[in-house]
Amino acid sequence: MSPRSASVNEELRRRSQTRLLDATVELVDQRGYEATTLADIADRAGAARGLVSYYFPSKRELLQSAVHRLMHRELAAALEREPAATDGRERLARAIDAVLGLARDRPRLMRTHMAGILTAEGFVQCPEQQKLASLLRGTVTAYGSAEPDTDYVLLRALLMGAVVAILLPGAPMPPERLRAELFHRYGLDWHQGAPPGAEPPGGAPSRSDG
Repeated sequence: MSPRSASVNEELRRRSQTRLLDATVELVDQRGYEATTLADIADRAGAARGLVSYYFPSKRELLQSAVHRLMHRELAAALEREPAATDGRERLARAIDAVLGLARDRPRLMRTHMAGILTAEGFVQCPEQQKLASLLRGTVTAYGSAEPDTDYVLLRALLMGAVVAILLPGAPMPPERLRAELFHRYGLDWHQGAPPGAEPPGGAPSRSDG
C-alpha cells in the first residue's frame, strides 16, 4: 500500500479536528464545562483520547476554538442567507442578530465561553477566531468604515458586552433592548436583520438620529 499524500493527511486532520470541535459544543451545551471531560469529547467524536491533546493544548482552548467555530459559521450563514445582503447596513444588522441570537439560544455554552475568556488563560488567537474576526472586519468594511481594523475591535467589544449583559446571572438584560441600543448606535433600522418583533421594546430607540 502506498503512503497517503500530504493533502489526504491534511484532510483527515481537518475532519478529526472538526469532529472534536462539534463534540465539544454539543457536550458543553448539554452538560456544562465541568461535567464534560476530554475523554467524553473524544468518545463523542469517535477519536482517540490522545488526539485531543495533540490538536489542542488545553480543554479551555478547545472550548474557545469550538465556540469561535460555531460563531463564525452562524455569522456566515446569516450573511449568506437569501435574499442576499448587498447593503452594508443590512450585513451589520445580520451580524449583530447572529451573535445576540447565540447568547439567547445557547446561554450555557456562551456563558461558559465568556467566563473562559475572562480567566488568566484569556483570549485565544486560534484559526477559528481568526475566521470570525475576518467576517466581522469584512462586515464593518461593507458598512462603510474608513478604519475597519479599529472599528472591528470596537464592534467586537460591543458585542461581547451585550452577550455578557444577556447572560449576567441575576440581572440579565433583554436581548431586544440590547439589540435596539446597538442598532441605534450604528444607525440601523429595527426591521433590518432578523427582528424579534414588529417594533422595538418600549422606550428603546429604533434608529440613530446622527
